[in-house]
Amino acid sequence: MKVLVAMSGGVDSSVAAGLLLEQGHEVVGATLKLWGGVSDSGCCSVADVDDARRVAQKLGIDHHVFNYTDEFNHHVVEPFVRAHVQGTSPNPCIECNRHIKFDVLFDRARRLGFDAVATGHHAQVLERDGEHELARGADEHKDQSYVLGYLHEEQLASLLLPIGAMNKSEVRQHAERLGLRTWDKPDSQDVCFIEASKGREVFLRQRVALTPAKIVDRATGEVIGETDAAELLTVGQRRGVLPDRDGEKRYVAHVDVAQGRVEVGRLEDVQITSLNLVESSLSFTHGQPTSGDEVLVQWSAHGRVTLATVVREPAWALHLLEPARPVAPGQTVVMYRVDEPSIVVGAAIVAQP
Repeated sequence: MKVLVAMSGGVDSSVAAGLLLEQGHEVVGATLKLWGGVSDSGCCSVADVDDARRVAQKLGIDHHVFNYTDEFNHHVVEPFVRAHVQGTSPNPCIECNRHIKFDVLFDRARRLGFDAVATGHHAQVLERDGEHELARGADEHKDQSYVLGYLHEEQLASLLLPIGAMNKSEVRQHAERLGLRTWDKPDSQDVCFIEASKGREVFLRQRVALTPAKIVDRATGEVIGETDAAELLTVGQRRGVLPDRDGEKRYVAHVDVAQGRVEVGRLEDVQITSLNLVESSLSFTHGQPTSGDEVLVQWSAHGRVTLATVVREPAWALHLLEPARPVAPGQTVVMYRVDEPSIVVGAAIVAQP
């Protein structure tokens, strides 16, 4: 099989390429140049490209660099900025996977005559009764099924995830066995287009004017503080929200950038029991669930899993079976099967409540 391996320069994708080569596949590596600006973190630095190239040399496979900076800016960076202006909280890593790695790259692989695309994600593709399903990775601490929740049958049918059945220590052991320079390289944790040394605030201030806002107690309506940048507060956030006022923890419940108003409250005042979904964002692996179906839902990469009931009328929503901290509009919620909790059902973006 002719396989195009997306090589980020990390240990996971390096091992994915090495294992596929050992299995006898015709392997070609491709590193994506996505961000044209300054980067000191994430997976888009010059050092990462060099690591991927040198791993490919060690394995004896061809390696290409595909420039998708325009597509990345259009699908990831610009929506990231717009979302903050609107008071929502996007997930740029999911949008990158959705629009770049599993759309633009897949299309290019097909046009170049590849039979499959492989990545180093910690997730698994299962084939049952002629259909493909996405499942959690074997390493629960590294599972990345959440960021791949939008994948559907056609994509899964031509996707290989060679390390999905391994834990991280096994991946590093394979990398060391193969003599790969990335065997002990730390995992990337940050958004690649935001400099870790400067942070989100500097990135946004360079692009938009940030908005001062009053901080209002949701329960009493009292103005209890101010912020000079409403765009930097996220629904569900607790850290840094008036920590010295009276010693009580407060959570952000609502951000209204246009009105310069941020509502906060104690946990009992802001908990939610449902999530509205953006209908145009709905994506399911195989068919849509019906109203009343139960699913397990997760709305952050390694967050808790909660039981919910699907509601389709008058609009798509998920009713949670137990109260939860507020979830930021713009975040992705991924649904899993109740009877097989490792199997992904689909994904959607959380709408404004």
